Amino acid sequence: MEKRRVVVTGLGLITPLGIGVKPSWEALLEGRSGIGVITSFDSSGFPVHISGEVKGFDPLLYIEPKEVKKMDRFIHLAVAAATMAMEDCGLEITGENADRVGVVIGSGMGGLPAIEHYHKIFLEKGYRRITPFFIPMLIVNLAAGQVSIKFGAKGPNSAVATACATGSHAIGDAFRIIQRGDADAMIAGGTESVITPMGIGGFAVMKALSTRNDDPGKASRPFDRDRDGFVMGEGAGIVVLEALESAVKRGARIRAELVGYGMTSDAYHITAPAPGGEGAAACMAAALKDAGVSPEAVDYINAHGTSTKYGDEIETAAIKKVFGEHAYKLAVSSTKSMTGHLLGAAGGVETAFTILSMEQSVIPPTINLDNPDPECDLHYVPHTPKYTDVECALSNSFGFGGTNACLLFRKFRET
Repeated sequence: MEKRRVVVTGLGLITPLGIGVKPSWEALLEGRSGIGVITSFDSSGFPVHISGEVKGFDPLLYIEPKEVKKMDRFIHLAVAAATMAMEDCGLEITGENADRVGVVIGSGMGGLPAIEHYHKIFLEKGYRRITPFFIPMLIVNLAAGQVSIKFGAKGPNSAVATACATGSHAIGDAFRIIQRGDADAMIAGGTESVITPMGIGGFAVMKALSTRNDDPGKASRPFDRDRDGFVMGEGAGIVVLEALESAVKRGARIRAELVGYGMTSDAYHITAPAPGGEGAAACMAAALKDAGVSPEAVDYINAHGTSTKYGDEIETAAIKKVFGEHAYKLAVSSTKSMTGHLLGAAGGVETAFTILSMEQSVIPPTINLDNPDPECDLHYVPHTPKYTDVECALSNSFGFGGTNACLLFRKFRET
């Protein structure tokens, strides 16, 4: 059976840079960091005092008051970003098409804030004081569940939990669902909100986080010689994917075409990437093969680029392995230099940024790249955006456990 073509018709974003696609994108092109001092809890006893928090978010603008208390923050963010994406695409779900519209939204860690809050209540006051909404607040699949309930989407409904590759895997899985004809449209992406004592503390004891507390805006510095770890962020990135014929039939604005999806495993270590980037390289190559696109056709890579010592070096090595001499001709940038690392939401957010890059013929910069690591010698678009045509672009996401996801997008052409 011939695979159906799949296009992107809607985008929704909530990031440390802003609430909505427009403010997030504008801040990105301005090179403005969303990193600041943690306000969600007292971090004075921790080695890390910085994060990429979403500021000024009000779930009541998107969710009924009686429903808000049934959801943890990662679900609030997902529902809000999905609402933006559905408004952007103009897709109306009715009794006639509801079973042909599905949802795949994942989260790396789910409702950690709810777990911490109600564990404290349990210890102090006993189990009877735990809210009956506790389990639905925290389980990962309730982001997808709540979105499907809000919009009446009765098609495939699933959740992904693959650490930092979650958002990209969710979009890739939704892509496959449409390709094989099991749905005509999918709401897909990732969401995360774990800037909590346990979340920050857990990554801090792993020595994974930057401790550049005196200068938060300079802390996330992918590919820079002086990087000292990633900065945790929160947010959600949701897209609406549609079968081409469905989008054309309703006269939808087509923002891009998703043409390739790769997924591999390093099978190496619980947190460290495989030496030489073998798993990441295999994943990028798989996305290219799936799309039938040559390496030379790719203009831009939105890198995983977390600002960790080995991660950035190994991703660079993987890009060279797949793209050869062309690796030095294409542009690579890490938008995490401004958003921080949104864990399970990263792939969804970076998918949106990749699509906007193609739409507007501009590549967002990697800020804070003041002293490039000699091992990281590609064109990372330092400091300021690069205005150039982007016909084909790749978005990379690599997670703990060695799980890898790559999505390849192309400007939409009718043939």
